[in-house]
Amino acid sequence: MTLQLASPPRKAPGRRTAPSRRMARFDLKGVPYLLVSPYYLLFAIFGVFPLGYTLWVSLHDWELAGDTKFTGLANYGELITDGSFWNAVVNTLGMFVVATVPQIVLALMLANALNKRLRGRLLLRLGVLLPLVTSVVAVAVVFSQLYSRDYGLFNWILSWFGVDPITWQNEKWSSWIAISTMIDWRWTGYNAIILLAAMQTIPRDLYEAAAIDGATARTQFWRITVPMLRPTIVFVVFISTIGGLTLFAEPVMFEGNPMMTGGTTGQYQTVAMFIVKSAFRDFEMGYAAAAAWLLFVLILVGTMINYWFTRRIGGAK
Repeated sequence: MTLQLASPPRKAPGRRTAPSRRMARFDLKGVPYLLVSPYYLLFAIFGVFPLGYTLWVSLHDWELAGDTKFTGLANYGELITDGSFWNAVVNTLGMFVVATVPQIVLALMLANALNKRLRGRLLLRLGVLLPLVTSVVAVAVVFSQLYSRDYGLFNWILSWFGVDPITWQNEKWSSWIAISTMIDWRWTGYNAIILLAAMQTIPRDLYEAAAIDGATARTQFWRITVPMLRPTIVFVVFISTIGGLTLFAEPVMFEGNPMMTGGTTGQYQTVAMFIVKSAFRDFEMGYAAAAAWLLFVLILVGTMINYWFTRRIGGAK
């Protein structure tokens, strides 16, 4: 008589145990949050915490190395009546307008030209990015020589038309123009490449149909290209607004000294320079933190205005 061992019961096909169901549910719902969590963790450490800590510092009479005293909104009240701060705000907004408007227009025209069938298109597209990889210090040194009063290229060209030499750093309007050209030379190609990438996603059938209907190249550009580029234009305007209102490196290099005064009378001192000067030259950390928060509000307002304006241009209702 032979004994047969009973085989273990087989699991029904297609049925999962409770642990496997929990793992499958975690794989679908939990893993995506796990994968994106490093970004939010780093953002909380290096973004949210400094933002909240700056707000806390702005409510104190806080020296760089010394005692702190809670003053509430006193720093903000003093800033609102500070002529130097509003001078920096006007300079920042002025250079932002002078630099950003031509920059967006030139980037759009340059992207449209690079979108054509040209010989050596790859080299031309790479060439517009060369100013971006150039050190800002080198750019400032070159442009400072170009805008030199006695031996600068621009004064030499203006002398052909009988214009007296201009001391570009001494006047508000001339320093704004000089710094704005530095910004445009460095960032126009970057914005052009972004717009070019968006242009290449527009279906060619739209242009072919418009050409059959008799639309000229200019009409196609304004009736097809620009409306289709509206989301990308909004993005470019956003990053240009943030970069323009936090302008720092170019005017500092143009000034050529670490005082952060933006010229003898503050004719091209930006808000970012005002913040650094208040914090590390005057050792008023609370005052600088309050100025940083007002700059944050200024960026939000400027971004909202530009968003509304670009939507109107793009034809959105």
